[in-house]
Amino acid sequence: MTLGLDDSRPVQIPPKLARLSDYVDHWAATQPDREALVLGSLRWTYAELAVQVDRLARALLANGVGRGDRVAIMGTPRPECLTLLLAASRIGAISVGLNPKFPLEELTYFVADSEPRLLLGFGSDSEGDHRATLEALGRSCSSVERVVVLAEPGDDWSALLAEGDRITDRELTTARSTTTRRSPALLVYTSGTTGRPKGAVLPECGLVYCSRIQADRWRVDPLRMLVNLPINHIGFMGDMCAFCIVAGGTAFFMEKFDPLGILELIQRERLTAWGQVPTMFQITAAHPRYHEFDLSSLQGIIWGGARAPADLLDKLARTGARLATSYGMTETTGSLTYTDREADMDELQNTIGTPDARYEVRIAGPDGVPVAPGEEGEIQVRGDHIMIGYWKRPEATAEAIDRDGWLHTGDVALLRTDGRYALRGRLSGMYKSGGENVYPAEVEQVLDQHPDVALSAVFGVADALYGEVGHAYVIREPGRDPDEAALRGFCRQHLANFKVPKRVFVRDMLPILPIGKIDKMALKREVLGDASGPAPGSMRGE
Repeated sequence: MTLGLDDSRPVQIPPKLARLSDYVDHWAATQPDREALVLGSLRWTYAELAVQVDRLARALLANGVGRGDRVAIMGTPRPECLTLLLAASRIGAISVGLNPKFPLEELTYFVADSEPRLLLGFGSDSEGDHRATLEALGRSCSSVERVVVLAEPGDDWSALLAEGDRITDRELTTARSTTTRRSPALLVYTSGTTGRPKGAVLPECGLVYCSRIQADRWRVDPLRMLVNLPINHIGFMGDMCAFCIVAGGTAFFMEKFDPLGILELIQRERLTAWGQVPTMFQITAAHPRYHEFDLSSLQGIIWGGARAPADLLDKLARTGARLATSYGMTETTGSLTYTDREADMDELQNTIGTPDARYEVRIAGPDGVPVAPGEEGEIQVRGDHIMIGYWKRPEATAEAIDRDGWLHTGDVALLRTDGRYALRGRLSGMYKSGGENVYPAEVEQVLDQHPDVALSAVFGVADALYGEVGHAYVIREPGRDPDEAALRGFCRQHLANFKVPKRVFVRDMLPILPIGKIDKMALKREVLGDASGPAPGSMRGE
């Protein structure tokens, strides 16, 4: 994603600093009056943010939080969520973001697995009242020593900050000295092929290194960026928040996705960078009032997580902004590949660009040998910016990162003759719905728990709006007759909304492969209209 108004001007790369929070201090000293974080009437300058980060770091210490301890926060995209990441990493603690949209069952799993010492959350926000959920999480997870229910800054937030006043400068300095560049700073849960999400432990240096490269590639000046992805997503903490802080830009938060609100914010605040997943762009660009707004301040429009359709790109290009896409994943901390500065529609639509030269990236075959142009292989990356590993899962870590340090992404790509990467599929069968990762095994695990279901098969199907959506086939238990609405409702009780299958088909039998597994390709052909029903060699639900 290479952006900029004047490509001839010298590249201003942010200084190389050790910690993410060091950039707050740097910009507070060099541009104290520039706004750092904005949400409605809350507008913190870098000087004010530096004070907030320092006071919150002291408050965490006052609550017994130290190096390696986890601190979880549940909330919508707000300045306080980023402030917690900055304060926690300053003293060597690890932040965990929780999405209030998730059902209690999933939130309980995240909290129980990450074992935070302190749990913070907003009592109410644009998504509703969360006091009961926070209290339930605190009761169910023995590691949680305290639950802090926040209101608005100036209320419970100020009360929490005041608790740190008893921490001396020496104590804070000592805590800061225990951190290293490879200290874990962030725990981000990403679904896995085993059906349960795994926590990717991301290092401090990864957030800094990837953000510096992104600041170099995304030449936006001044950087004024929309920040509205869920706080549990690497796109929020990394691609948006860490990037803005390292680059000395201004982050404009929105608590929920609001197409009309986005257009109003871009026009009112003269935003220069607009980054979303393609689905969000499609919904916003389809708003009946889209053409009424002045979007000329935009220097760059950036997307990731899915392929953008041609008609959408044509519409976005008419804003005059440079269009760009890139590729990365939670485990890589940041984007690895970028489209060229003068990318044409073929590159933007059909590729994810080329790796930045400062990363060690390859497309390799099963033998670990890089493939030749025109061949497919797995995208692999190596470097100290990648995840440290999966939280409390050494076997999964060893499976993902080989002995030579290569992270196996599980994404299959074609190395084009022009050097660009074209995504082909995913080794795990994972699909992306609205830019969010969905692993079939996780959804199947839920469906198989339903008393009327003997066995299930889930896969992704192309969708014009969401990129891909889930389709599920289930074998009914003998004598049972589950309907689609009931099964989707059951999924909704146990899974985040984007993981709930769009369609559920109930059958007495399903096609199987010679090895005994359900033939998902045959089912997908049925969905796409290439077959009239299950293929020969079907499996019954008895």
